[in-house]
Amino acid sequence: MAYTMTPTPAGPVGSQYCVCKVELSICGQNLLDRDVTSKSDPFCVLFMEVNGKWVELDRTETAVNNLNPAFAKKFIIDYHFEEVQKLKFALFDQDKSSTQLYEHDFLGEFSCTLGMIVSSKKITRTLLLGNGKPAGKGMITIAAQELSDNRVITLSMAGRKLDKKDLFGKSDPFLEFYKPGDDGKWMLVHRTEVIKYTLDPVWKPFTVPLVSLCDGDMEKLIKVVCYDYDSDGGHDFIGEFQTSVARLCEAQDASPLELECINPKKQKKKKNYKNSGIIIVKSCKITRDFSFLDYILGGCQLMFTVGIDFTASNGNPQEPSSLHYINPLGTNEYLSAIWAVGQIIQDYDSDKMFPALGFGAQLPPDWKVSHEFAINFNPRNPFCSGVEGIVQAYSACLPHIRFYGPTNFSPIINHVARFAAQATQQETASQYFILLIITDGVISDMDETRHAVVQASKLPMSIIIVGVGNADFAAMEFLDGDSRVLHSYTGEEAVRDIVQFVPFRNFRNVPKETLAKAVLAELPQQVVQYFKHQNLPPINSEPA
Repeated sequence: MAYTMTPTPAGPVGSQYCVCKVELSICGQNLLDRDVTSKSDPFCVLFMEVNGKWVELDRTETAVNNLNPAFAKKFIIDYHFEEVQKLKFALFDQDKSSTQLYEHDFLGEFSCTLGMIVSSKKITRTLLLGNGKPAGKGMITIAAQELSDNRVITLSMAGRKLDKKDLFGKSDPFLEFYKPGDDGKWMLVHRTEVIKYTLDPVWKPFTVPLVSLCDGDMEKLIKVVCYDYDSDGGHDFIGEFQTSVARLCEAQDASPLELECINPKKQKKKKNYKNSGIIIVKSCKITRDFSFLDYILGGCQLMFTVGIDFTASNGNPQEPSSLHYINPLGTNEYLSAIWAVGQIIQDYDSDKMFPALGFGAQLPPDWKVSHEFAINFNPRNPFCSGVEGIVQAYSACLPHIRFYGPTNFSPIINHVARFAAQATQQETASQYFILLIITDGVISDMDETRHAVVQASKLPMSIIIVGVGNADFAAMEFLDGDSRVLHSYTGEEAVRDIVQFVPFRNFRNVPKETLAKAVLAELPQQVVQYFKHQNLPPINSEPA
């Protein structure tokens, strides 16, 4: 067993675009007993694969005399959906106080991706020895939890009879919200808009993360300060009060909460001073702002379909100039795109059975053109087992079809959209569909494709288009609504941007992981956007 030992456990490894942090809890069952006079004293070490080498990230405490340990120490890892994060959990029986792992007896290990763990939320697997055989009856259980407080607070505030601060008119009030900082000073969290010329302002409702407002502690004191706006920046102090989120939550739509706005200087000077006005909390609601990982941990499955362009412009697959020519290394740009996207998404689909469809080819026996055929030639069961199954079906079908045309996208988009529409009948956040289309050129049915994309934007569905070869991909850029909203030929707007286009040529000379990051970067946001728009919380989500 070759392990790379870092002198001190390294921090989480990953790109700067971290979606969030995941906490992993580890338990062992029926571990091997390596001690003669007592039971093993196990500890668990977490490794991550970095540039082809296993690097230690962290290790748990040692459980003394215990073959069924539940470790108190948790592993915390930055989670990146668009990367394959390979992890290894190795258990050892502590024999000495040495930090060198070869000084301890090996009890077994288990390797998987972080995606596999979060998509199942909890997994139990057999521990293996270095020779690949089971480590006795030893098992490991790994449970994942997102480490973030996703609660947000929405406040509707108003004022009544605030002090008049302007000589020739009323005040221009606004509010500022503060929480105590680590240094003991008040730290600004939120500022409302200014309401002009009034002593009875009604501010727009606003939403802030609960962590921002009170560090997630509902009882923590917060300070609210009311000012009269001045254009020169010398805002006049009207008054302030201290409260807590727990107190603000007493406000209901039917019975608002009223808090006195106090100016301490006036309070000291004037005996009959009451207040400098009333701040009214019209409503206070705490909800959860769910993340992509919340939906995945809640059991949402990503349903992956591949659509492959078999039009004549790709060239004869027998000739090296063809985009479908499989080179001596056993690959081409089509296969590279399938691997890059598929190896990540397959972790999020429990049965790993993926439909693979082709378009633009003539099929035996009557050689009619099809724009929506199963590449395994089994229309009733177009599913392939894992990404390997898609690759095998693709290679097997090449000699049996005739490349033809035109390049029609809409049949395949509508095919996946039918399944996505069926999924909406469940009215739960249980399935989201991803269609990967790999193509070499210009779309023939642009109007129909635009219409199909606009209709699909209302469904739990995203489309990834990878352009192979050196053709002009201007039409693909048009479908990717990053810079403008896509319209169908009827004038209807897409509800949201669901198309991500990348030309493969930009990724020919970079590590293969870079393509996956580029095409999958927007997907988590698209999943969350759809379910939020439908007011669908994750399955098994806890109330705020």
